[in-house]
Amino acid sequence: METVKKHFFSDMGVMLGRSMRHIMRSMDTIITVCFTPIAMMLLFVYVFGGAIQTGTDNYVNYLLPGILLIAIASGISYTAYRLFLDKQRGIIERFHSMPIARSAVLWGHVLTSVVSNVISVVIIILVALIMGFRSSADVLSWLAVVGILVLFTLALTWVAAIVGLTAKSVEGATAFSYPLIFLPFISSAFVPTDSMPTVVRAFAENQPVTSIVEAIRALLSKQPVGSEIWIALAWCFGILIVSYLFAMRAFKRKV
Repeated sequence: METVKKHFFSDMGVMLGRSMRHIMRSMDTIITVCFTPIAMMLLFVYVFGGAIQTGTDNYVNYLLPGILLIAIASGISYTAYRLFLDKQRGIIERFHSMPIARSAVLWGHVLTSVVSNVISVVIIILVALIMGFRSSADVLSWLAVVGILVLFTLALTWVAAIVGLTAKSVEGATAFSYPLIFLPFISSAFVPTDSMPTVVRAFAENQPVTSIVEAIRALLSKQPVGSEIWIALAWCFGILIVSYLFAMRAFKRKV
């Protein structure tokens, strides 16, 4: 059993290295993922920020959690795209003919998504610092923020894996991310939900992005988190478990 585990982790490391080399050879992937969220952050802060009432003097602090989620939602579409290409080119079948752990191929793509999204998040936070973002969070609070973002990335990446394995075209493999990118706009990511119409407010307050944004925002400002963090974790774990099971099922059908 111990030998099997070592074999799996070794194979997964090789697959991760393969995917990361593709990322590093094409840095435009990370640049593209960062560009839109940063452009939106600049637009909302310097154009719309003065007209938006959030109850805070620093709109960058209010805005940043939602921008990070948009960046992650944008970044995971590349996981679906790379998986789709591997499937279409027969690379997955080729790997299965080799003496390697089958699921290591899929895990390589998933972990690559986590690493590349972490790089994107760091770049966006650095830009936010230049724009005036400040946090009073201590080390534990920052670790909690990192944990939530990684968990959110894993959850959405497994959703992307399902799409990448089942899509019939490149467009189908990437277009699924658009609703995920749009979801933060119907949440408390940009404005408080109090200003929204009743029906929209009801949806905004009961969808996963709002609880995740509120939890991260409270942690970064060192405010009481309350139940939001548990709701956020429940959403992330729920999506992660369900999407993982469906992704593995779709993956086994392809082998």
